[in-house]
Amino acid sequence: MLLLCLVFCWLRLSVPARSLGAAAPRRRQDQPRQPASKAGPIALRQHRMVPDRGSDTVSPYHQSDIELGKNLATALARTAVIIPVRNEEASLAFVIQDLPDVGVTIVADNGSSDATAQIARNNGCIVAWEPIAGYGRACLAGIRALELLRTHEPLQIDYVAFLDGDYSDHSEQLVQLLLPILIDEADFVIGSRMLGQRESGAMPPQAVWGNRLACFLMKWIWKTDYTDLGPFRVIRRDCLESLGMQDTNFGWTVEMQIKAAVAGLRTKEVPVSYRRRIGVSKISGTVTGTFRAGYKILYTIAKYAWKTRKS
Repeated sequence: MLLLCLVFCWLRLSVPARSLGAAAPRRRQDQPRQPASKAGPIALRQHRMVPDRGSDTVSPYHQSDIELGKNLATALARTAVIIPVRNEEASLAFVIQDLPDVGVTIVADNGSSDATAQIARNNGCIVAWEPIAGYGRACLAGIRALELLRTHEPLQIDYVAFLDGDYSDHSEQLVQLLLPILIDEADFVIGSRMLGQRESGAMPPQAVWGNRLACFLMKWIWKTDYTDLGPFRVIRRDCLESLGMQDTNFGWTVEMQIKAAVAGLRTKEVPVSYRRRIGVSKISGTVTGTFRAGYKILYTIAKYAWKTRKS
Protein backbone atom coordinates (compact mmCIF):
# COMPACT_ATOMS: atom_id res chain seq x y z
CA MET A 1 0.00 0.00 0.00
CA LEU A 2 2.90 2.33 0.83
CA LEU A 3 4.41 1.57 -2.57
CA LEU A 4 1.16 2.55 -4.30
CA CYS A 5 1.08 5.86 -2.40
CA LEU A 6 4.64 6.62 -3.53
CA VAL A 7 3.67 5.80 -7.10
CA PHE A 8 0.73 8.25 -6.92
CA CYS A 9 3.00 11.01 -5.65
CA TRP A 10 5.31 10.49 -8.61
CA LEU A 11 2.56 10.24 -11.21
CA ARG A 12 0.66 13.40 -10.34
CA LEU A 13 -0.59 15.04 -13.53
CA SER A 14 -2.55 18.02 -14.79
CA VAL A 15 -5.74 17.10 -16.69
CA PRO A 16 -8.74 19.47 -17.16
CA ALA A 17 -11.44 19.14 -14.53
CA ARG A 18 -14.92 17.87 -15.32
CA SER A 19 -18.24 19.35 -14.23
CA LEU A 20 -20.33 17.39 -11.79
CA GLY A 21 -23.45 17.68 -9.53
CA ALA A 22 -27.52 18.19 -8.28
CA ALA A 23 -30.14 16.97 -5.35
CA ALA A 24 -32.40 13.85 -4.47
CA PRO A 25 -35.04 12.68 -1.95
CA ARG A 26 -34.57 10.16 0.84
CA ARG A 27 -36.68 7.13 1.65
CA ARG A 28 -37.66 6.95 5.30
CA GLN A 29 -36.02 4.03 7.06
CA ASP A 30 -39.33 2.81 8.45
CA GLN A 31 -40.93 2.47 5.02
CA PRO A 32 -41.28 -1.09 3.71
CA ARG A 33 -39.37 -2.16 0.61
CA GLN A 34 -42.03 -2.03 -2.06
CA PRO A 35 -41.59 -1.66 -5.81
CA ALA A 36 -41.82 1.98 -6.87
CA SER A 37 -44.32 3.21 -9.43
CA LYS A 38 -43.24 3.45 -13.04
CA ALA A 39 -41.93 6.84 -14.09
CA GLY A 40 -43.81 8.55 -16.88
CA PRO A 41 -44.33 12.01 -18.38
CA ILE A 42 -46.65 13.11 -15.54
CA ALA A 43 -43.93 12.36 -13.00
CA LEU A 44 -41.49 14.74 -14.69
CA ARG A 45 -42.77 18.07 -13.36
CA GLN A 46 -39.88 18.26 -10.91
CA HIS A 47 -37.46 18.28 -13.89
CA ARG A 48 -39.09 21.17 -15.77
CA MET A 49 -36.54 23.40 -17.47
CA VAL A 50 -37.03 27.19 -17.32
CA PRO A 51 -35.28 30.01 -19.22
CA ASP A 52 -32.21 31.63 -17.70
CA ARG A 53 -33.39 35.11 -16.68
CA GLY A 54 -29.88 36.43 -17.05
CA SER A 55 -29.58 35.42 -20.67
CA ASP A 56 -30.92 37.05 -23.84
CA THR A 57 -31.43 33.69 -25.51
CA VAL A 58 -33.54 30.71 -24.57
CA SER A 59 -31.89 27.29 -24.76
CA PRO A 60 -33.57 24.81 -27.12
CA TYR A 61 -33.65 22.44 -24.14
CA HIS A 62 -36.02 24.66 -22.13
CA GLN A 63 -39.02 22.48 -22.83
CA SER A 64 -42.54 22.24 -21.57
CA ASP A 65 -43.53 19.33 -19.36
CA ILE A 66 -45.31 17.62 -22.25
CA GLU A 67 -42.41 18.04 -24.70
CA LEU A 68 -39.89 16.85 -22.13
CA GLY A 69 -42.10 13.91 -21.23
CA LYS A 70 -42.35 12.81 -24.85
CA ASN A 71 -38.61 13.17 -25.41
CA LEU A 72 -37.83 11.28 -22.22
CA ALA A 73 -40.20 8.46 -23.13
CA THR A 74 -38.38 8.17 -26.47
CA ALA A 75 -35.00 8.22 -24.74
CA LEU A 76 -36.07 5.49 -22.32
CA ALA A 77 -37.18 3.37 -25.27
CA ARG A 78 -33.66 3.79 -26.66
CA THR A 79 -31.98 2.84 -23.36
CA ALA A 80 -30.48 -0.53 -22.52
CA VAL A 81 -30.13 -1.41 -18.84
CA ILE A 82 -27.42 -3.87 -17.85
CA ILE A 83 -27.68 -5.47 -14.39
CA PRO A 84 -24.68 -7.60 -13.31
CA VAL A 85 -25.81 -10.22 -10.77
CA ARG A 86 -24.66 -13.26 -8.85
CA ASN A 87 -27.19 -15.13 -6.71
CA GLU A 88 -29.68 -12.26 -6.40
CA GLU A 89 -32.93 -14.24 -6.53
CA ALA A 90 -34.29 -12.43 -3.45
CA SER A 91 -33.84 -8.93 -4.85
CA LEU A 92 -33.74 -8.96 -8.64
CA ALA A 93 -37.49 -8.87 -9.26
CA PHE A 94 -37.78 -5.66 -7.21
CA VAL A 95 -34.99 -4.01 -9.21
CA ILE A 96 -36.59 -4.88 -12.54
CA GLN A 97 -40.13 -3.96 -11.50
CA ASP A 98 -39.01 -0.53 -10.25
CA LEU A 99 -37.38 0.35 -13.58
CA PRO A 100 -39.29 2.63 -15.95
CA ASP A 101 -40.13 1.10 -19.32
CA VAL A 102 -36.87 0.89 -21.31
CA GLY A 103 -35.80 -0.55 -24.66
CA VAL A 104 -34.19 -3.67 -23.23
CA THR A 105 -33.02 -4.97 -19.86
CA ILE A 106 -30.08 -7.37 -19.84
CA VAL A 107 -29.31 -9.35 -16.69
CA ALA A 108 -25.65 -10.40 -16.79
CA ASP A 109 -25.63 -13.57 -14.69
CA ASN A 110 -22.18 -14.07 -13.22
CA GLY A 111 -22.44 -17.78 -12.43
CA SER A 112 -25.50 -17.77 -10.17
CA SER A 113 -26.39 -21.09 -8.53
CA ASP A 114 -29.91 -20.01 -7.54
CA ALA A 115 -33.01 -18.96 -9.50
CA THR A 116 -31.65 -15.55 -10.54
CA ALA A 117 -31.67 -16.30 -14.28
CA GLN A 118 -35.19 -17.70 -14.23
CA ILE A 119 -36.50 -14.67 -12.33
CA ALA A 120 -34.86 -12.42 -14.94
CA ARG A 121 -36.57 -14.29 -17.78
CA ASN A 122 -39.90 -14.29 -15.95
CA ASN A 123 -39.66 -10.49 -15.79
CA GLY A 124 -38.99 -10.10 -19.51
CA CYS A 125 -35.20 -9.66 -19.41
CA ILE A 126 -32.48 -10.98 -21.68
CA VAL A 127 -30.02 -13.13 -19.72
CA ALA A 128 -26.31 -12.99 -20.58
CA TRP A 129 -24.33 -15.83 -19.00
CA GLU A 130 -20.79 -15.27 -17.69
CA PRO A 131 -19.58 -18.26 -15.63
CA ILE A 132 -16.21 -16.79 -14.59
CA ALA A 133 -16.59 -14.63 -11.48
CA GLY A 134 -15.88 -10.92 -11.83
CA TYR A 135 -18.01 -7.77 -11.74
CA GLY A 136 -16.33 -6.39 -14.84
CA ARG A 137 -16.70 -9.71 -16.63
CA ALA A 138 -20.45 -9.60 -16.03
CA CYS A 139 -20.70 -6.04 -17.34
CA LEU A 140 -18.67 -6.93 -20.43
CA ALA A 141 -20.93 -9.93 -21.02
CA GLY A 142 -23.93 -7.60 -20.86
CA ILE A 143 -22.35 -5.28 -23.43
CA ARG A 144 -21.58 -8.20 -25.76
CA ALA A 145 -25.18 -9.43 -25.42
CA LEU A 146 -26.44 -5.95 -26.31
CA GLU A 147 -24.29 -5.77 -29.44
CA LEU A 148 -25.40 -9.25 -30.48
CA LEU A 149 -29.02 -8.28 -29.94
CA ARG A 150 -28.61 -5.13 -32.04
CA THR A 151 -27.28 -7.16 -34.95
CA HIS A 152 -30.34 -9.44 -34.98
CA GLU A 153 -33.14 -7.10 -33.89
CA PRO A 154 -34.39 -3.73 -35.24
CA LEU A 155 -33.38 -2.15 -31.94
CA GLN A 156 -32.14 1.44 -31.65
CA ILE A 157 -30.11 1.91 -28.48
CA ASP A 158 -28.50 5.28 -27.83
CA TYR A 159 -27.91 5.04 -24.05
CA VAL A 160 -26.63 2.31 -21.74
CA ALA A 161 -27.33 2.20 -18.01
CA PHE A 162 -25.67 0.05 -15.37
CA LEU A 163 -26.94 -0.71 -11.87
CA ASP A 164 -26.63 -3.45 -9.29
CA GLY A 165 -29.15 -6.22 -8.78
CA ASP A 166 -29.18 -6.26 -4.96
CA TYR A 167 -31.90 -3.57 -4.62
CA SER A 168 -29.52 -1.06 -3.01
CA ASP A 169 -29.86 1.30 -5.99
CA HIS A 170 -33.25 2.95 -6.57
CA SER A 171 -33.80 1.84 -10.15
CA GLU A 172 -36.83 4.13 -10.53
CA GLN A 173 -34.35 7.04 -10.43
CA LEU A 174 -33.04 6.10 -13.87
CA VAL A 175 -34.93 9.10 -15.25
CA GLN A 176 -32.83 11.46 -13.12
CA LEU A 177 -29.61 10.04 -14.55
CA LEU A 178 -30.83 10.04 -18.13
CA LEU A 179 -32.13 13.62 -18.11
CA PRO A 180 -28.73 15.46 -18.22
CA ILE A 181 -27.80 13.44 -21.31
CA LEU A 182 -31.18 14.05 -22.92
CA ILE A 183 -30.86 17.83 -22.54
CA ASP A 184 -27.27 17.63 -23.84
CA GLU A 185 -25.53 18.62 -20.63
CA ALA A 186 -23.53 15.40 -20.33
CA ASP A 187 -22.27 12.29 -22.12
CA PHE A 188 -21.80 10.28 -18.94
CA VAL A 189 -23.82 10.54 -15.72
CA ILE A 190 -22.97 8.90 -12.39
CA GLY A 191 -25.46 8.45 -9.58
CA SER A 192 -23.62 9.73 -6.51
CA ARG A 193 -24.51 8.12 -3.21
CA MET A 194 -22.30 10.65 -1.46
CA LEU A 195 -24.41 13.57 -2.73
CA GLY A 196 -27.69 11.74 -2.19
CA GLN A 197 -29.34 10.18 0.83
CA ARG A 198 -28.02 6.89 2.21
CA GLU A 199 -30.01 4.68 4.48
CA SER A 200 -28.18 3.99 7.74
CA GLY A 201 -25.94 0.96 7.27
CA ALA A 202 -26.26 0.94 3.48
CA MET A 203 -22.56 1.68 3.03
CA PRO A 204 -20.11 0.40 5.65
CA PRO A 205 -17.34 2.82 6.74
CA GLN A 206 -14.68 1.06 4.67
CA ALA A 207 -16.77 1.56 1.53
CA VAL A 208 -17.32 5.26 2.26
CA TRP A 209 -13.66 5.96 2.97
CA GLY A 210 -12.51 3.81 0.06
CA ASN A 211 -14.69 5.86 -2.28
CA ARG A 212 -13.33 9.10 -0.87
CA LEU A 213 -9.74 7.97 -1.27
CA ALA A 214 -10.25 6.86 -4.88
CA CYS A 215 -12.05 10.10 -5.79
CA PHE A 216 -9.34 12.16 -4.07
CA LEU A 217 -6.64 10.40 -6.07
CA MET A 218 -8.50 10.91 -9.35
CA LYS A 219 -8.96 14.59 -8.54
CA TRP A 220 -5.27 14.91 -7.65
CA ILE A 221 -4.09 13.19 -10.83
CA TRP A 222 -6.72 14.06 -13.48
CA LYS A 223 -8.33 17.13 -11.85
CA THR A 224 -11.79 15.52 -11.81
CA ASP A 225 -14.52 16.29 -9.28
CA TYR A 226 -15.96 12.81 -8.73
CA THR A 227 -17.51 12.11 -5.34
CA ASP A 228 -18.39 8.43 -5.83
CA LEU A 229 -17.65 5.23 -7.74
CA GLY A 230 -21.33 4.35 -7.64
CA PRO A 231 -22.53 1.45 -9.82
CA PHE A 232 -25.66 3.33 -10.98
CA ARG A 233 -24.63 5.18 -14.16
CA VAL A 234 -25.76 6.06 -17.68
CA ILE A 235 -23.57 6.73 -20.70
CA ARG A 236 -24.12 7.36 -24.40
CA ARG A 237 -23.65 4.09 -26.23
CA ASP A 238 -21.13 5.48 -28.73
CA CYS A 239 -19.10 6.97 -25.86
CA LEU A 240 -19.11 3.63 -24.04
CA GLU A 241 -17.82 1.91 -27.16
CA SER A 242 -15.07 4.50 -27.55
CA LEU A 243 -13.76 3.87 -24.02
CA GLY A 244 -12.79 0.28 -24.78
CA MET A 245 -13.62 -1.08 -21.33
CA GLN A 246 -11.40 -3.98 -20.24
CA ASP A 247 -11.41 -4.51 -16.47
CA THR A 248 -12.84 -7.85 -15.44
CA ASN A 249 -13.53 -7.30 -11.73
CA PHE A 250 -13.41 -4.62 -9.05
CA GLY A 251 -11.73 -1.93 -11.18
CA TRP A 252 -14.64 -1.62 -13.63
CA THR A 253 -16.26 1.56 -12.29
CA VAL A 254 -13.03 3.46 -11.66
CA GLU A 255 -11.69 2.45 -15.10
CA MET A 256 -14.77 3.93 -16.75
CA GLN A 257 -14.43 7.19 -14.83
CA ILE A 258 -10.73 7.56 -15.54
CA LYS A 259 -11.16 6.83 -19.24
CA ALA A 260 -14.08 9.28 -19.42
CA ALA A 261 -11.86 11.99 -17.93
CA VAL A 262 -8.95 11.26 -20.26
CA ALA A 263 -11.30 11.17 -23.27
CA GLY A 264 -12.80 14.53 -22.32
CA LEU A 265 -16.37 13.26 -21.96
CA ARG A 266 -18.82 15.68 -20.40
CA THR A 267 -19.42 14.04 -17.04
CA LYS A 268 -22.03 14.92 -14.45
CA GLU A 269 -23.02 13.48 -11.09
CA VAL A 270 -26.57 13.51 -9.80
CA PRO A 271 -27.55 12.59 -6.23
CA VAL A 272 -29.23 9.21 -5.84
CA SER A 273 -30.74 7.45 -2.87
CA TYR A 274 -29.13 4.28 -1.55
CA ARG A 275 -30.57 1.66 0.81
CA ARG A 276 -29.38 -1.45 2.60
CA ARG A 277 -29.05 -4.21 0.07
CA ILE A 278 -30.94 -7.48 0.22
CA GLY A 279 -28.45 -10.18 1.20
CA VAL A 280 -24.74 -9.90 2.02
CA SER A 281 -22.37 -7.85 -0.13
CA LYS A 282 -19.79 -9.90 -1.99
CA ILE A 283 -17.31 -7.02 -1.67
CA SER A 284 -17.79 -4.86 1.44
CA GLY A 285 -19.53 -7.70 3.28
CA THR A 286 -16.26 -9.61 3.78
CA VAL A 287 -12.75 -8.67 4.89
CA THR A 288 -11.11 -10.38 1.91
CA GLY A 289 -13.60 -8.83 -0.52
CA THR A 290 -12.95 -5.36 0.89
CA PHE A 291 -9.16 -5.79 0.68
CA ARG A 292 -9.24 -7.19 -2.85
CA ALA A 293 -11.56 -4.46 -4.10
CA GLY A 294 -9.52 -1.70 -2.47
CA TYR A 295 -6.26 -3.03 -3.85
CA LYS A 296 -7.66 -3.42 -7.38
CA ILE A 297 -9.12 0.11 -7.40
CA LEU A 298 -5.78 1.63 -6.29
CA TYR A 299 -3.90 -0.53 -8.79
CA THR A 300 -6.23 0.60 -11.60
CA ILE A 301 -5.71 4.26 -10.73
CA ALA A 302 -1.93 3.78 -10.68
CA LYS A 303 -1.97 1.88 -13.98
CA TYR A 304 -3.90 4.55 -15.86
CA ALA A 305 -1.92 7.34 -14.22
CA TRP A 306 1.21 5.74 -15.66
CA LYS A 307 -0.37 5.31 -19.09
CA THR A 308 -1.57 8.92 -19.13
CA ARG A 309 1.84 10.19 -18.07
CA LYS A 310 3.56 8.24 -20.85
CA SER A 311 1.18 9.63 -23.48
